[in-house]
Amino acid sequence: MTATAFDATALARRLDAALRERVPIEPPSADGGLAAIADAYAAQRAWAELREAAGDRIVGRKIGLTSPAMQQQMGVGEPDFGDLWASCDLGSGGGDDTTVALDRFVQPRAEGEVAFLLGADLGRPEVTEDDARAAVEAAAPAVEIVDSRIADWRIQLVDTVADNASFGAFVCGRWSAELARADLPALPMRVLRDGTEVVAETGAAVLGSPLVAVAWLARKLDSFGVGLRAGDVVLSGSFGGALPIAAGDRYTVAVGDQPPLTVTFADSWEAA
Repeated sequence: MTATAFDATALARRLDAALRERVPIEPPSADGGLAAIADAYAAQRAWAELREAAGDRIVGRKIGLTSPAMQQQMGVGEPDFGDLWASCDLGSGGGDDTTVALDRFVQPRAEGEVAFLLGADLGRPEVTEDDARAAVEAAAPAVEIVDSRIADWRIQLVDTVADNASFGAFVCGRWSAELARADLPALPMRVLRDGTEVVAETGAAVLGSPLVAVAWLARKLDSFGVGLRAGDVVLSGSFGGALPIAAGDRYTVAVGDQPPLTVTFADSWEAA
């Protein structure tokens, strides 16, 4: 019997419909239809092409699975990545307090991260942490809203990769060249929920350093024949896990002594 060829575009359309209708789908891996990581990234790319055809554009990348615990849970030895879409930039670089409506998401969670703004292209298979440091123009505290179009977050690695690495949206605080040059592995990183600390880590929680994650991303993208470009935003990956969100929650991300970023969640824009 001949195996049925995987249809990346068909899966991308299902994921896009799940996002638009806010109705999750069953895990694509559950019936054996999605098994290979190459097919998962093909579905991710097909989804990006659908969005680009509708007028959206990629403004950077996100890195996921940057902690040893998450990699062990997924049974992998490296992170994954997804695209940052312009339509999902909910106020980057413009201030320290942003309101985000929950009615655009399926089943969102919040992550505290560091965002990097590239001042130069970054590619090649041998990119190092030093190369990443040289290419970064500025950094900022960030909140990534992760979201899954897969029912009940019942995801295997291939499911989350196809689902654009469970990307939902992002907000970045004020860009700082000083933060980009800081000792990132030692830098204290905190997340507060309604004023109560829920995460306290250092940059070492992200692959030993957030810039190590950026270098990994550049090498991984190079293997797909693409690269990071000047002006791209890169989200480092969570330094404290994904946190639940409810309307009225107020999350604050503080990185070193930089001005913290606060994101308040509302049911809808009308309620904001």
